[in-house]
Amino acid sequence: MKVSDVITTKNVVTVATAAGAVYLVAKTVMAGIKSPPYNPEPLPLARLAVEHQTPNMPVRDSGELRGLLLSLNPRLDVFAKKMILHGITRCVYLLDTEAIACTYEDITLVASFLDDQDMGIKSQALNALKAFSGIRKFKISIQELVPQILEIITNLWDNDVHIAGLRLLNGLQLPAETHPLLKKLMPSLMEILQLGSPVAQVQVLRFLSMLAQKEDLLYDIMNCQVCAEFMNFFQPSQPGNLLVAMLVLVERLSEGHLTPHYQSVNWQYNELSLHEVLFGEDSRLSDRLLSLIIHPEEKVQIQSLKVIYKLQLSEGMEITAVSETDSSLSSFVFGSIGNTTVAESRLSEC
Repeated sequence: MKVSDVITTKNVVTVATAAGAVYLVAKTVMAGIKSPPYNPEPLPLARLAVEHQTPNMPVRDSGELRGLLLSLNPRLDVFAKKMILHGITRCVYLLDTEAIACTYEDITLVASFLDDQDMGIKSQALNALKAFSGIRKFKISIQELVPQILEIITNLWDNDVHIAGLRLLNGLQLPAETHPLLKKLMPSLMEILQLGSPVAQVQVLRFLSMLAQKEDLLYDIMNCQVCAEFMNFFQPSQPGNLLVAMLVLVERLSEGHLTPHYQSVNWQYNELSLHEVLFGEDSRLSDRLLSLIIHPEEKVQIQSLKVIYKLQLSEGMEITAVSETDSSLSSFVFGSIGNTTVAESRLSEC
C-alpha cells in the first residue's frame, strides 16, 4: 500500500479534527486548574427557568404540571403524596404558562391535603399553595384559606409546618374578618417566636411586624406574655437575619403605640408583657440597641440605628444609655442616622 493511499483528504481532516478536540480539552482543563474556585450564587427557580429557555422559541406546554395534578389522589401512600405535591410546587415556579392555565378546582384539590394527618404532607401542601399564591388570579381563593392555615400553624407543633405556613401567610393580604381569630391566636404565635427554630422565628417576626401595622391588633401583640429571657433575642451572637427581623418588629411596635389613636386609651399591660419588656421603665432595650450598632453586619447596624432614632424622637421616651455615654458616641449614633440615605434603601431589601 502506498503512502498516498493512506493520506487521503478525508483522513487528514479526521486526524486534524481529533487533534483539535484534544487540544481544546487540554486547554480547558489547564484553564480550570489555573482559575480560582468557582462559587456560584444560588439562582432563583424562576430565573433558572428563564435562562434555560431557547431565545425566540415559544414555550411549549410539557403537560407535566397537569399530569401531576391528575395523579394527586388521597388514596396514595404518604411518600407518593409528598413527592407529587413537591413536584407541583416545582412546576408552578418553573412553568409559568402551565401554572396560569390551572383552575380553581386545582387549588381546592391541593388545599384538601391540608387536612391530611401527616405533617410532611401538610407542609408540602402549604408550599404548593405558596407557589400558586404568586399567580394573581388565585390570590383571593388562597386568602380564603387563611383561618384554616392559622389554625394549623398554632394547633400543631411542627417546624416545617410553621415555616411553610408562615411563609404563605407573609405573602397574603389578611382579611379584616380574620382579626378576631388572630387576637385569639396571638399567644400561640408568640410561643413559636420564643421556642421555634431560627427559621420559624424569622418568619413569625415578619408576620408579627405585618400585624403590628393593624391598629386593632397592636394591643394584643403588646400585651402578649413573654419569658424573662426575651431580651436575649437582642444578643449580638444571634443570626443577623433574626436580629434584623426583631428590630423591624420593635420599630413597628414603637411607631404604633405612639400614634394619637393608641395614646388616647389608657392601656393596662401584664407584668411580663411584650410592652413592658421592650418599653417599660425597667426595660434593658436601650443597652441592647447600643451593643448592636457595632454589629459586623451592616443591616443590623442600620436597623438598630433606626430604632434608636425612633425612640429618641418619641415624646416622653429617652434612651438612658445614650445620654450617659460621652458626646462622641452620641455624635456617632445620630450623625450616622443623618447619613443613612443609601443604607435606608438597602434596608428595604431585607
